[in-house]
Amino acid sequence: MANIWARVLVAAVTILVAVGYKNYRDLSAPGKRPDLNNQEYWGPTLKEPYRENKAILPFDISVKPEVIEDLVNQLRRPLKAQAPLEGVGFKYGFNANELAKVVKYWRDTYLAKWSEREQYLKKLDHYQTEIQGLKIHFIHAKPKQVKGQKPKKVLPLLLMHGWPGTVREFYDFIPLLTTPSDKSDYVFEVIAPSLPGYGWSQGSSKTGFGVAQVAVVMRNLMLRVGFDKFLVQGGDWGSLIGSNVASLFPENVLGYHSNMCGNNSPMGQLRLLLASFFPSWYVDSQYADFYKGLGHLFGTIMEEMGYAHIQASKPDTIGNALIDNPTGLASYILEKFSTWTNTEFRLLPDGGLTKKFTYDQLLDNVMIYYVTNSITTSMRLYSESMVASQFALAVDSVPILAKAGCARFAHEITHVPDSVLANKFPNLVHSSHHRDGGHFPAFELPQQLYDDFVSFVQKANFF
Repeated sequence: MANIWARVLVAAVTILVAVGYKNYRDLSAPGKRPDLNNQEYWGPTLKEPYRENKAILPFDISVKPEVIEDLVNQLRRPLKAQAPLEGVGFKYGFNANELAKVVKYWRDTYLAKWSEREQYLKKLDHYQTEIQGLKIHFIHAKPKQVKGQKPKKVLPLLLMHGWPGTVREFYDFIPLLTTPSDKSDYVFEVIAPSLPGYGWSQGSSKTGFGVAQVAVVMRNLMLRVGFDKFLVQGGDWGSLIGSNVASLFPENVLGYHSNMCGNNSPMGQLRLLLASFFPSWYVDSQYADFYKGLGHLFGTIMEEMGYAHIQASKPDTIGNALIDNPTGLASYILEKFSTWTNTEFRLLPDGGLTKKFTYDQLLDNVMIYYVTNSITTSMRLYSESMVASQFALAVDSVPILAKAGCARFAHEITHVPDSVLANKFPNLVHSSHHRDGGHFPAFELPQQLYDDFVSFVQKANFF
């Protein structure tokens, strides 16, 4: 009898092992690229067949004087915000005392020199073209070469921002990329688009315009400007969209670099869960403080991700509340530049806003949302990515074959270790950890991000 039960036990264990192994293989198997329509139309409904205007034209970002005058008048209204609770800093959101200071500076100092700020925003070359029914704005920064020196090799770069950022984040980063340096054999020709629905780029008129669909538009933009081989760099949405570009179009992407690498494939999520319980299996001990476990992740989701839930479910509700409400818009956007730069800034009465940025820098970014009336369309990317989640889930399991580099800045909300990234990035040639910086490194630490990026490019050795 004992032998029978022993055989049953062996058979049961064998079946469990076989099933587990099969499930593991299924989870770790590379996904197939989903069948996307690379010319799908996203503009408003037309009475006639759509004919794409392929012209690339210079784009004037000038703001009408009456818009500025109206903004000044709106900011003159008494601020009726409730006084903050004693000692809460930014833990309850944007502190009303600091908001009063921001509004006063915006009205009395910043807008008084608006012509100077507008000229600053114009210092890079702006263009617009039409892609799949959407008017897409982008900065095109061409590389410089130094006379008398051996010319640097030129690599095209698609550079993408996220929310609540804009192309303004890149104004100190782009000149580093386009100027020859002793640190790199390369110099870069930069295409930095406003994401669809952000800033001067038109938003979709139809549902289902998620991350994968935006990735198609971004790839088509690069083809439009004449680059069929290029690098990708981005954080936040720029990281996710860039990851999709690299997964969907390996024939076009030479390399992928991000300051927010992630792995949303089933295997990646399983490894991330295991890493939370058994960190020593997955994390290099010298960087253990970067990876704070499942408790920290859940705590962060509860404290900091409420905005994402409302933007993924009711973006137009919060968008309508912020239209023609410059004070509310500044509060909603700038709170992220406090908390996401360093979560410890929540403890400070001013949110630490000017520890890393100036009011001028921050208000430049807010102004782009305000003068283009793009806050609602920018937030719809969250909801549309949920609507089109079947494409996102499919792309998540497609590995990025291009050489990849991942930079981690200490105060980013969460980090993913290399061991968890492995099946998504089989050609990860560069991985770094920085003891400073947060969610917006191109804005906060442009030189440090540049150094990291060119270190990746040197290792990748594209030529």
